[in-house]
Formats: sequence, structure tokens, C-alpha cells
Amino acid sequence: MAEIDTLLRTMVDKGGSDLHLMVGLPPKARISGSIQPIADKVLDAAALEKLIREIVPERKWNEYLERHDLDLAHEIPGFARFRGNFLYNHWGQAAVFRQIPAKILSFEQLNLPEAIKKLCHLNEGLVVVTGPTGSGKSTTLAAMIDYINTNLCRHIITIEDPIEFVHPVKKSVIVHREVGEHTESFASALKGAMRHDPDILLVGEMRELETIKLALGCASMGMLVFGTLHTNNAPKTVDRIINAFPADDQNQVRVMLAGCLAGIVAQLLCKKIPKGRCAVHEILLQHEALANTVRSGQIANIRQIIESGGSDGMILMDTSLMNRVKDGTIEAKEAYMKAANKAAFAGLLKPGELEDSSH
Repeated sequence: MAEIDTLLRTMVDKGGSDLHLMVGLPPKARISGSIQPIADKVLDAAALEKLIREIVPERKWNEYLERHDLDLAHEIPGFARFRGNFLYNHWGQAAVFRQIPAKILSFEQLNLPEAIKKLCHLNEGLVVVTGPTGSGKSTTLAAMIDYINTNLCRHIITIEDPIEFVHPVKKSVIVHREVGEHTESFASALKGAMRHDPDILLVGEMRELETIKLALGCASMGMLVFGTLHTNNAPKTVDRIINAFPADDQNQVRVMLAGCLAGIVAQLLCKKIPKGRCAVHEILLQHEALANTVRSGQIANIRQIIESGGSDGMILMDTSLMNRVKDGTIEAKEAYMKAANKAAFAGLLKPGELEDSSH
């Protein structure tokens, strides 16, 4: 067994999500949100290179040496898959591996709000799942694709870098494409996808302007497009999409987005009591006032749309946080740290609780 596989198994056995390897430090893992050592031996440059080189084909290794960055997927058969990123930093080579759950978790297992299922039944439009790095966006999207695959007959194309979740054959036809392996870029895969008769496109990352433009185009042409962004609420997501474009194009983009925006699911992970983590959500669904709000650039009004759409399953992030505090899932301090309106949570804190956390 490759030496790195032993470390990855140790991390998973300890309940970790990410393995961090760096010259001058022992191997560390993120466990319940905090980084902890999982072995005693400090890695020197030679030991680290041996660890990571063992699992990479020659072609990819040369690409890493040349570009100083590499994304890859690594699998321990029958155990788990990992998304790896190799990088260079001040001390030399380094790597981070994130565990991709071997089993695709369902809506019920993830305890996702029922309202998110409505987005799975749409025939067209853009649905954005957002949140900071490591907030579980990929896991939520995998559950949504699995729900569609289990209940509906659709042609689904996923474009990822690297492929994370591999979906088994159920009712839908699912084509997985990996950037760098099966296609040159997100943009070229999206251009090709328009000719592949898809019902649903999943775009792993909407980073570059061209990718965002093409995703909007596909959504406007009658496909259902799922994408991800690193924003933490619905208004910021709309702003991010519009501001990705040059100022001269922004009016046209507002009109386009107003016509095709079908929903936003913002997700944060919170520390759970007594241990583990749980997801909280902000959900924006289609609403008669939404198109006009986006078109006219009155993005601040999206909060009111969400507040007024509670009966449809829409919810603000702060409301989700408050609900989790009230049902005893998370502590008030954790909610306060994540909340937009901190004043609403300040009264729930114990005296001196914030001072404690700043030391």
C-alpha cells in the first residue's frame, strides 16, 4: 500500500475531512473543524516528495513541476475517494487531500431542507449552490443529482475538476467529464455540451467570466444548470455573477440573469453539539418579484423576497442559524460568529463568552 494511503486511512478513521502535508511539519488533518497532527514524524522535502509522487502518473507530475499547481482525484479502492491539490509554498512542495464520501448521501441522510427538492424538479434555469470552501457544496449537489437520478429520467452532464462523486446508473443517463482529462476547460466542455442534448448540466466551478457567461447562456436556452460559487448568501451571489462582467455588459447580464435565475442555496457548516458539523442554509426560490428585482439591480430587496416566501420553503441564513440554536444543535456563540445580523444573536450569548473566544 502506498504510504500516503496509510495517512489518508488514519485521517478518515479519526473522523477527519482534509489531510495537510507540508515540509517542516508532521502530517495534519482537519477534524471537527480544527487542524490536528495525526502522525509524529516531521516531513522533510525528500519524504514529502516521495509521499505525493507515488500516486501521480509521470505526465501529471511533470505538469505539477512546471505549473507548481495540480488538481487530481485519488482513490483507495473499496475505501474512499479524495480530491487532491499539490502546490508549492515558501518551504517547498505541499499537498492537501479532501475526502469525498464513497457513498453519495441522500437528502434524508444530510437532513437537507425539503424546499431544495423543488429545484430538482425544474426543467430549466440556473441554480447556484454557494458557500465558503469546505462548506459541503459538492455533497449537497451530489444529493440533488442523486435525487434526480433516482426519480426522473434526465440526461445529465457533469463538468468537474477533478470528478468527485461518481453516480451509478439509475433512471437518468449521467455523463461525467473531467477538465484536463476529457476536455480542455470548463468553457470548452460547456460549448460542447450544448450539442449533446442535455437536460441538466452541473458545472463544478463558475470561476472564469467565460464559464459564467456560457452557464447563463445554457440556462437561458432551456437547460437546467447547477453551478457553485464561493459566496455566503443569495444577494451576494447575484452581485458576484453580475460583477464578474465588465461594467458595459452588466445591464445586459442583469436582464439575462433575471430571465433564468431559478434558485440559490447558500450553505455554511457549523460546529455541532457535542461534536461533528451540521449544515445551515439560505434558500431563494423562484418568485414573481425576483426577475424585476434582479433586472432593476435592487439586490438588497432579495432579503425581503426570501422573508415573504417562508411558506414556500425560502429561508434566510440567520433564521436557519436561530432555528439550530433553539433546537440545541449548535451553540449561540457559533451562530453569532456566522450570522449577518450579529445583534440578533448577541442577547443569547453568555456573559464574557466572546472575550473568551478572542484569546
